Amino acid sequence: MKAKLILGLGIVVAASAAALAQGQAPAPSNLQAPSDPRYADVVAKCKTPPPGRAGGPAAGPRAGGAPPPAAAPAQGRGAGTPPPPAGPVEYTVTAIPDVIAAGQRWTLVYETTGNNADGILAAPDGSLLLAQNDNGTVLKIDGKKQVTTAYRDTNTGGALSQNSRGALFVASRGIGTAIQQLAPEKRVFANRYQGDPLECLGGVLNDLSADSKGGVYFTMGGLFYADPKGVVTKYGDDSLRTNGVVLSPDEKIVYVTNGQTVAAFDVQANGSLTNQREFAKLPAGGGDGLSVDSTGRLYVTAGGGAGGAAGVHVFAPDGKLLGTIAAPRSFITAAFAGPDKKTLYAVANDRRVVEVYSIPMLAQGPKNRAK
Repeated sequence: MKAKLILGLGIVVAASAAALAQGQAPAPSNLQAPSDPRYADVVAKCKTPPPGRAGGPAAGPRAGGAPPPAAAPAQGRGAGTPPPPAGPVEYTVTAIPDVIAAGQRWTLVYETTGNNADGILAAPDGSLLLAQNDNGTVLKIDGKKQVTTAYRDTNTGGALSQNSRGALFVASRGIGTAIQQLAPEKRVFANRYQGDPLECLGGVLNDLSADSKGGVYFTMGGLFYADPKGVVTKYGDDSLRTNGVVLSPDEKIVYVTNGQTVAAFDVQANGSLTNQREFAKLPAGGGDGLSVDSTGRLYVTAGGGAGGAAGVHVFAPDGKLLGTIAAPRSFITAAFAGPDKKTLYAVANDRRVVEVYSIPMLAQGPKNRAK
């Protein structure tokens, strides 16, 4: 079995290397719903059509850092071939008290191609779980950088979230868009909003944050909550441009990225949300993935502005910017993992080169849940 796994991984790596040499990622075997030829038939039956739909694909944010679908470029570097992705840049990590020491360096722990790492989180043993959007699997990376397949058949699974009870969820982004529970049993947890399939919301199911009540907050053009019975309710005003979402360690606040700001909501006893407000402004770029540490500090990955890769912005629980952890590339998501949850992992994914990095921290991830 071990020999077969190594052989299989070698084939995948060889195929990825060949694709990189041609300047393109291999064609995915799983498709996000808006890119699937069946999508038009699904949304044609919506009682409430996706916003912005006028004979073409629905409007909405993209997931996993992927650009909009386009015709496959010609092989080689001829006319019409996209430029190669930007490589790592020079960076210097400065100290943030109680968060990270000066001079720390990011270490590359995993590399692949395509849209194949998003919404990462810690496994119970400290390993890192990441969803492979393009082939519908979830990988597990241990402390020795050994890679194994933890779950299969996720229907273009993207972001992951696990609650304090151990229930693991994935954002299934293919036709039949749903929040799918992977453990302790595999089942569709939520796939409809006001009687329509989730595809009718438009765009792509992006990020998740599971609570201890058995519900799941998620983003898909807006902010939603699927209660423990899978009933979905929308929260926030129509100006929200959502992407990442995460609960505070005490689950009293939901944070969600909103362009160049982060919005916050108060969580009520039944999981409903009130008191939308601006929590913080980002110093550069647009917000993507979110994570928290054990003291309630918020970590926001953001695309680089004019100055290049922005890294990970760190905010105090009161919204004060504590500093930015500089990085070699622009990150889309981050999470604490490792045996003591004092290692921060982050993903760079520009749709053609995917890299997972780690860096030692002074801060520690939340102890009572995966992220």
